[in-house]
Amino acid sequence: MSLIILTSAHRLRSIFRLQRIQGHMMSSKAGSEVLFEKVGNAGVITLNRPKALNALNLTMIRHIYPQLKKWDKDSETDIVIIKGAGEKAFCAGGDIRAVTEAGKAGDSLAQDFFREEYILNNTIGTYQKPYVALIDGITMGGGVGLSVHGRFRVATEKTLFAMPETGIGLFPDVGGGYFLPRLRGKLGLFLALTGFRLKGRDVQRVGVATHFVQSEKIASLEKDLVDLKSPSVSDVAQLLDTYQEQSRLDAEKPFVLQEQTEAIDRLFSAGSVEEIMENLKKDGSAFALKQTEILAKVSPTSLKLTFRQIQEGARMSLQEVLVMEYRLSQACMRGHDFYEGVRAVLIDKDQSPKWKPSTLSGVSEQAVEECFSSLAERDLKL
Repeated sequence: MSLIILTSAHRLRSIFRLQRIQGHMMSSKAGSEVLFEKVGNAGVITLNRPKALNALNLTMIRHIYPQLKKWDKDSETDIVIIKGAGEKAFCAGGDIRAVTEAGKAGDSLAQDFFREEYILNNTIGTYQKPYVALIDGITMGGGVGLSVHGRFRVATEKTLFAMPETGIGLFPDVGGGYFLPRLRGKLGLFLALTGFRLKGRDVQRVGVATHFVQSEKIASLEKDLVDLKSPSVSDVAQLLDTYQEQSRLDAEKPFVLQEQTEAIDRLFSAGSVEEIMENLKKDGSAFALKQTEILAKVSPTSLKLTFRQIQEGARMSLQEVLVMEYRLSQACMRGHDFYEGVRAVLIDKDQSPKWKPSTLSGVSEQAVEECFSSLAERDLKL
C-alpha cells in the first residue's frame, strides 16, 4: 500500500461502481491495465496504469496470479520479467481508496483485495523460475510486494522506495514483516515505523534490490534477459552482475544513512515504541528529534502494530508473516485510523488526521493483542 494512489475521484467512483456491480469480477478494461507478452522464452508483465503510477487493483491481481501459475508450469517459459509502464513508477502501491470505500460499505473487496494480494506475494516468493522485477521508478507498498519477494530486483537512479503505511493508519504489509526485520541492524524497524524514503543505489545497498543498473541501460538489459537460452538462476545473476559493473552512476556517493546507522541501531533497540520515543528524546540530536517529530504525527495504533509485526516476523516464514498480516489488515478495516488516515492524506489532503487513540499510552496491550488474534475459518490460507 502507499500514499501515491489515484488522483481522479471521478475515475475512482466509476471503477468502484463497476467492481460493485460486477461482484469484483474482471472489468472489460482489465486487459489494458496489465499486459502479458511472451517474448521468446520469457514471460513479460507490464503494469499499465501510468497515470495512476501503476497502482495495483484487484482486477490486476486477478490477472497476474493465474498468468504466473501458467508460466511456472509452461516448459517453454524460462524466465519472468515484471516492469511498469511510463517514466515515473514501477508501482506506487495498492488502490487503497477503493479498499477504504469498500470497508465503509461492508463490501467484500475489503477482504478480497488483501487476501488475493498476499496470495500473489507468496506466489512470487516461492516462484520456481527466475523472476526479475525492474523497479525503475516509484516502488512503494503494493509495488514492493510485487518485487521484493522475487529472486531478482533491479533498482535504477529513478527508484524511490518506501513503506509509508503508518502515516495512513495501516502497517507495512505485503510481507513487510518478513523482509524488513532481515535488513541489517535496526534499519528495517526504522523504515517500517518512520516511512523513510530510500532512493537509487541506496535501495540496492540495503538489500531491498539485488542489483543497481542505470535507467538508460534497462531496455538493453531486458533484451539480453529475454535472449538468454534456458537460463539458470546463476546465468541471470551473472548477466545482472555484468550490467551492475557497467553502472558507475552515484557509486562514490555515500549511503544516505551512513552517518546515522549506528544511531538507528542504538535508538531503535528497544522493547517498545514508547522506549524508542524515550531514546530519541534523550538523545537530542537533530536526527533523533526529526524522527520524534515524524513518529508523533503517525498513527499510534499503527506504530504499536508495526513494532510487534517486525518483532514477530523476524522469527517467521514468509507464509506465516502473510497469515499474520492478513489478520492485521482485517483489524485495520474494523478500526478507525485507516479510514481517517486515507481521508487526511489522500481525500481531503488536510494532512491532519485525528487518530483514535491519539497517544501511544492510549493503545492498550489488549487492543494490540486482539489485532493479532486468529480469524478462525476466515484466516488466510496459502
